[in-house]
Amino acid sequence: MTAPPAAGPVPQVLVVDDDPTVSDVVRRYLERAGCQVTQAGDGLAALAAVGHRRPDLVVLDLMLPGLDGLEVCRRLQQQASGVPVIMLTALGEEADRVLGLQLGADDYVTKPFSPRELVLRVQSVLRRAGAVAGPASGEPAVVRDGDLTLDTRRRAARLGGTDLALTTREFDLLLYLVRHPARAFRREELLAEVWGWNFGDQSTVTVHVRRLREKIEPDPARPQRIVTVWGVGYRYEPEPVDA
Repeated sequence: MTAPPAAGPVPQVLVVDDDPTVSDVVRRYLERAGCQVTQAGDGLAALAAVGHRRPDLVVLDLMLPGLDGLEVCRRLQQQASGVPVIMLTALGEEADRVLGLQLGADDYVTKPFSPRELVLRVQSVLRRAGAVAGPASGEPAVVRDGDLTLDTRRRAARLGGTDLALTTREFDLLLYLVRHPARAFRREELLAEVWGWNFGDQSTVTVHVRRLREKIEPDPARPQRIVTVWGVGYRYEPEPVDA
């Protein structure tokens, strides 16, 4: 059984699934792990629940009646920007999974899934979203590269004085790359270091890099900060320092 988290604020999790059996199983496992769970059976009910009380995380099934999960994900980013989303998808829904990541989802779990695995994913995203928002020992709370600033305590990013709307995983990925400048990383390395996955779909990294480029590069088609290392993966190029 997954151990409950250390004492502290109780994470508020919204579970959105039209299958009451799946929803109840997820609720029970999350409650055992120390979360407070609200359930919604469709997209409109989910958005209403978020409007009533902003959750710390949303577990969202993509196959919903009426308003589908992708549209719910899109609206969540407008209504409650910054709330992490973990998608529940079927094995054959790769295109929808990629689109969900592009719309701002932080993670996904494929059906059929292990409830314990889902709890671990939830705990991982929650830790990165707030529970361990501060810097690790010996690391600065604020990381800068030219006009890019990352505040690890507030989990806020600014570029040229403008706030950047980053998801939990986008912030984590950018922070990791900025802290390791000029080093080429394979996609599987980034999955392990940023997502905590020892295996998984490497397109997750590709999608997040693409979204970051759209937010921090003057020309995303010709990136200057997050560059592609052909045959390897990606490298962060720091701003040159004037002599």
